[in-house]
Amino acid sequence: MKKYTRQRIILDLVENNEIKTQEELSECLEKKGIRSTQATVSRDIKELKILKVQTKNGEYKYKVVDSIYDSLDERLSKICKLAILSIKHNGDVILIKTIPYTASVCGSYIENAKLKMVSGIVTGNDTIFIAIDDKTFLDSVVEDIRKLVR
Repeated sequence: MKKYTRQRIILDLVENNEIKTQEELSECLEKKGIRSTQATVSRDIKELKILKVQTKNGEYKYKVVDSIYDSLDERLSKICKLAILSIKHNGDVILIKTIPYTASVCGSYIENAKLKMVSGIVTGNDTIFIAIDDKTFLDSVVEDIRKLVR
């Protein structure tokens, strides 16, 4: 089996299962008909940037972590929580007021969340306008945005 194929399967296994040890990962691979040594599994984990993270119950499991994206997303979340002053709609579009010079950052964060029914976002200096596909969902989308920035 080619390395690329094995690594794609490893990523899939880690993302969709609670794998706590290299041994468990090797067993999962073997169930899929992939035999590999402990050294190969270890090397794959390192190359794929799979880390052990602590779960809510204090145990550790493997997780695929894109640390650059995660840290950027965390920073944008913090900025939005501090910068957004109000979220409301006028019956046609959603209007978000921010502190000056932060609307584009907050708009980008909301855009990346890929909320359902959002058809477009326009940002200014301290204002974000969000158009949605169906006006009957205005209240629902406003609530989704509020949850996103809490």
